[in-house]
Amino acid sequence: MIRFTAVKIGEALITFFLASIVIFVGVRSLPGDPALAMAGEEATPEKVAQIRADLGLDEPLIVQFFRFLTSLVTGDLGESTRTGQAVTEMIASTLPVTLWLSVYAIVVAVVAGIVLGMLAERFRGRLPEAFANAVALIGLSVPNFWLGLLAILFLAVGLGWFPASGYVDVLSDPLRGMYYLTLPAVILGTSLAAVITRQTRASMIETMGTDYVRTARAKGLSRPRILVRYGLRNSLIVLVTIIGLQLGGLISGAVVTERIFALPGLGKLTLDAVFARDYPVIQAVVLVITVAYIVINLAVDLLYSVINPTIRTGAQTS
Repeated sequence: MIRFTAVKIGEALITFFLASIVIFVGVRSLPGDPALAMAGEEATPEKVAQIRADLGLDEPLIVQFFRFLTSLVTGDLGESTRTGQAVTEMIASTLPVTLWLSVYAIVVAVVAGIVLGMLAERFRGRLPEAFANAVALIGLSVPNFWLGLLAILFLAVGLGWFPASGYVDVLSDPLRGMYYLTLPAVILGTSLAAVITRQTRASMIETMGTDYVRTARAKGLSRPRILVRYGLRNSLIVLVTIIGLQLGGLISGAVVTERIFALPGLGKLTLDAVFARDYPVIQAVVLVITVAYIVINLAVDLLYSVINPTIRTGAQTS
């Protein structure tokens, strides 16, 4: 287990290094000049050149890259070229909003997806299966931003069940905070719930046709107990894979959802930074999302070894 964990951590560090190169080059490939954006359109060339020198943008890319790596190691992500505020402070103030939204969305998606998937298998050929398939089809085919706009129009403005926008700190007021996040979390988790529904249904149908399930039925076990004990357990690895991959996607996909519901998370910070060509903030936000992907994938790999020890054994003997 120790060797398996060390190998996975090493792979994660290599991935992080390669991702940092992509992030650095990608951000500097964006059109526009951050120095000119800071100085203003009517600034003199001398002033623009001075700002570029202060930001270190006049140095060779390789020098800028190694300074970027050094900043990552020391935890200093620089200052915003738009506001002058430390980037770490800006990330620290917006990241909790995105994390709460993403975690809430994945809880909603997992619960809804597993329940709908089990209902679809339990009532094959009947109305509950048709309902579950319809919900999954809508979740897979309709974009989240369109669902969000419809939800605001009908559920928030029309019926008044949820607030159309705004955010309340979950730690200071948990009930009200979760209430404000409910509608965005449902919208954000819709596509994931659809994937989990389809996968759970397929896995349950396959499991219920196996010999050991027929043996369990012959022993007198009830169908619901067989579904939970055998069907759900056998689909855990695939579900963990889907959830692990989609959780990173939820964090990045929350940008649009946060914009629709006016949440002060990474989404708003990212768009403001892109419009202002704020290199340090853009780098930091993309870096945070990348680290989230890497950490989540690492956790999924380690969880695999707990669910199925043969994966860990195979890794050690290879």
